[in-house]
Amino acid sequence: MPTLLQRLCVFCGSSPGSDPAFAEAARSLGGLLATNHIELVYGGGKVGLMGILADAVLARGGHVIGVIPKALVDLEVGHTGLPDLRIVDSMHERKALMADLADGFVALPGGIGTLEEFFEVLTWAQLGFHAKPCGLLDVGDFYAGLLRFLDHAVEQRFLRPQHRNLVITANAPLPLLTAMQLFSAPPLDKWIDRQER
Repeated sequence: MPTLLQRLCVFCGSSPGSDPAFAEAARSLGGLLATNHIELVYGGGKVGLMGILADAVLARGGHVIGVIPKALVDLEVGHTGLPDLRIVDSMHERKALMADLADGFVALPGGIGTLEEFFEVLTWAQLGFHAKPCGLLDVGDFYAGLLRFLDHAVEQRFLRPQHRNLVITANAPLPLLTAMQLFSAPPLDKWIDRQER
């Protein structure tokens, strides 16, 4: 059954990155979400791609839910212009709440935190804990090396092909969102048997 996306969780950098295309992709995704009446769930920051994305949704009249640990609010990186900013006690609580609120997950370009958040929800999909789509917005081939690594993990039999295929990838927001809306979670077996050839 195709996925009904009412809320999309987006992980992304707290820096804008070196390529202006990253910020443009964040603005484009934000506008697309607002136009399609899809609420944004994100980490609640006002800096970097996080702030650009949230501001783009708000500028088009969309709804934004920010989830941020109190320690980061205290560092003055929380977005004070959000209609719905939820302050939690820890990073663990933040990720759990974001996952519960969302119908799907997207990673824009970002660093270690972005990758950690994305791979946690991807692991949960692999384990069958949820059946929500997980997408990478591969702006300017930012994730090309990561995708090659995942293919290498399949070749080395640490990752099943059907688990690799859980990662939906596109280089622009519209095709990515379309693919995610068409996503239907396949039945998955977690383990690779050592005897498999």
